[in-house]
Amino acid sequence: MFKGCYTALITPFADDYKVDYEGLAQLVEFQISQGVSGILVAGTTGESPTLSWSEHENIIKTAYDIAGERTTIIAGTGSNNTDECLKVTQFAYDLGIKNILLIDPYYNGPSSLEIRKEYLEIIANKFPSVTVIPYIIPGRTGTQLLPQDLALSYKNYPNINTVKEATGDFDNAQLTRKLCGKDFCILSGDDDKTVQLIQNADIKSTGVISVASNLVPDAITKLVLKTIENNSDYLNLEKNASPLFKLVGVQTTESTDMGNVIVKSRNPVPTKTLMRILGLPSGPSRQPLGLVTRQALDFILEQSKLVYENSNLFKPAEDFFDIDFQERLYSDKYITGLYYESY
Repeated sequence: MFKGCYTALITPFADDYKVDYEGLAQLVEFQISQGVSGILVAGTTGESPTLSWSEHENIIKTAYDIAGERTTIIAGTGSNNTDECLKVTQFAYDLGIKNILLIDPYYNGPSSLEIRKEYLEIIANKFPSVTVIPYIIPGRTGTQLLPQDLALSYKNYPNINTVKEATGDFDNAQLTRKLCGKDFCILSGDDDKTVQLIQNADIKSTGVISVASNLVPDAITKLVLKTIENNSDYLNLEKNASPLFKLVGVQTTESTDMGNVIVKSRNPVPTKTLMRILGLPSGPSRQPLGLVTRQALDFILEQSKLVYENSNLFKPAEDFFDIDFQERLYSDKYITGLYYESY
């Protein structure tokens, strides 16, 4: 069973948008040094939609070669093309990886029945020794594997025994638990809902696939384990880390000559923006993702300063990368070029 914190690793790029494999290696080593339960590579936080399949494979191989047996590697091999998914899953399997994450197929919009029969179960049948983890996030994919079909898949294929639950719908998670039973593993896909998903007696999540743990893996790991143990120490951990949870999606209202416009900067752009400010391996996001607005940047700085001023959660990253976060957070020179100067 999956238990603890699994970091949805960002993919660092150089300024020319090529994959920064040296930076990737540093990020993997940092995560391992902080005792995370595992690392998800080449997932959507890692900007999988804009990776070529050769890059996809190289990122998976790089992370797996570095990690070895020191932590669990989950390969993001999902696609909206089952044939592509089969090919990259075969690559991961041949390396020795035993866990894959499959996002619901996006845009082409298969029904839940089609997702089950034409995607999940095809992969699970082909690779019976690999744990297949559906990733359900309808807000990003426009489609959704329903609990009923998930339960049917689990019944037919015991290697579909875990789900990344990112619907934001607690009723959905409760129905998953009811239909799939007590031995099925539910992982939170939303940092800000992890504690609730663990504590809810009708859900009983055992962990999270986390974005915030790119920055504070030790804190998120402890938060999960303390919450499972019902140790009250989780309260301070959640309070101190919660500003980072707000960076998964940052929404602002911008004034333009044509009227007000709502701008939502989506994961991983806000988190990568903060990592760039702090000097961690990150680089830009690949187009069509771009920059944040100045309002969003100010919000990112505000939330990260709350973490810095009220806790020591950033210290492990400061020590590992040998960077003075205070100097970088409070100097305007580190924000140059990280936001749109006009709408």
